[in-house]
Amino acid sequence: MEDILERIINLALDMDVEYADVRYQRFSSNLIIADNGKISFYESNTLQGIGLRVFKYGGWGFSSTTDFDSDSIKRMVKNAVSISEAVGSSAKRKRSEIVDVKTVHAKEKVSVKVDPMDIPPEEKIELILTANKNAMISEHIKNSYSRLGDFRDTRLFMNSEGSKIEVDVTMVGFMQMSVAKKNGELERVYSNKSYTKGFEFFKEIDASDFAIKISELALSAVNTQHAKPGEYPVVLDPKIIGLFVHEAMGHATEGDLISNNESILANKLNKQIGSELVTIVDDGRIEGGYFVPYDDEGVKKVRTITVENGILKAFLTSRETAYLLEMSPSGNGRAQNYENLPIVRQTNYFIEPRDFSFEELIEDIKEGYYIKGEGAGGGQVDVGQGTFTFQTGPSYIIRNGELGEMVRGTIISGDILTTLKSIDGVGKDFHISTSIFGGCGKQGQSVKVGDGGPHVRVSKMVIGGR
Repeated sequence: MEDILERIINLALDMDVEYADVRYQRFSSNLIIADNGKISFYESNTLQGIGLRVFKYGGWGFSSTTDFDSDSIKRMVKNAVSISEAVGSSAKRKRSEIVDVKTVHAKEKVSVKVDPMDIPPEEKIELILTANKNAMISEHIKNSYSRLGDFRDTRLFMNSEGSKIEVDVTMVGFMQMSVAKKNGELERVYSNKSYTKGFEFFKEIDASDFAIKISELALSAVNTQHAKPGEYPVVLDPKIIGLFVHEAMGHATEGDLISNNESILANKLNKQIGSELVTIVDDGRIEGGYFVPYDDEGVKKVRTITVENGILKAFLTSRETAYLLEMSPSGNGRAQNYENLPIVRQTNYFIEPRDFSFEELIEDIKEGYYIKGEGAGGGQVDVGQGTFTFQTGPSYIIRNGELGEMVRGTIISGDILTTLKSIDGVGKDFHISTSIFGGCGKQGQSVKVGDGGPHVRVSKMVIGGR
């Protein structure tokens, strides 16, 4: 495959492009779904293709193909160059530039002991069916829905500057959703465990135990009270704080939104935007997250501190946005696959831990809530307006410094910067998670990400009821 990619680069250079990069990808995946004790879906896919990006006359051109014969390759190169010439020649378009980066030769691979592609379908079916059936722990569990997924994603990058990078990522995961019904009330709880490693992951976690715990949580929550709407001090667990920093802060620090003045953080570099306890990082190699050692522009993913002690220090950048913002590239130019252009995306976004114990975080709260992420349902963020609304999982009342009774999944909302400034306690624990099921969406593309942090206390947050 390297010979084909070299040929593509040379064909593009023969057409006088200023820059070219080419990405080959082979992606193999399996997804199995079990619903109430039966297999309802089993899909196994393999796709591969090549995407070429060229730069000429100040404009980008892109084309892709799944056919590797000579005529298809030539046609792809011609299409990409023609697009770049047309875009670059447009009088109304501002000229694009990219920052210089070092030439890189590298191979990176997730450590795998048991290749999931070598596991027979029968073994996977037995694993998921057993977990799915075991989750039906009561007549009050009306639906047990399970997913088991795995994939191997191999990407080879080469460019006209001489870089050659191969990244090979294997990922596995299990998801459980349980629906409980009692006294006419329904409660749905779901969660997943995913990791970038091989099928040995299922020796480390017991899928049945995990599924049973989700059902137990649904049963515990179904007839509990709803949270009392109002403004309260809260403690957010690592899942919820991860959701908050990814959605509310992560997107707000993406360089394309900054350069287009679409983020509340535009013009706030080196200003205090949060509590001194808050340090936020984007890291492609953090344990527990998704593995991104290099981005899809061939740039090494550096550990990027976007907020340090409450001060906005950096943005996430691609080579083009780094040029526009006069910054170094952070290695955040990511593409969903070979069919898509790289755009600015997060990798693993999280708050760094401090030194509070959980007991210290709740001890001064007279009336508030411990907000949990297990079973949370996502939410909405407007990074231009700086507002957020998130659904949570079953949570707990905090009363006089102690945990009280459980409440059903609720809603939290607020202003992003006000919330950051209201953080007055950051725990010393730390947890990062990722998911094989779904991903982070932007401009029609979805990529795998991770998020998390420690437990965090916010002095004031708006809590909804249902």
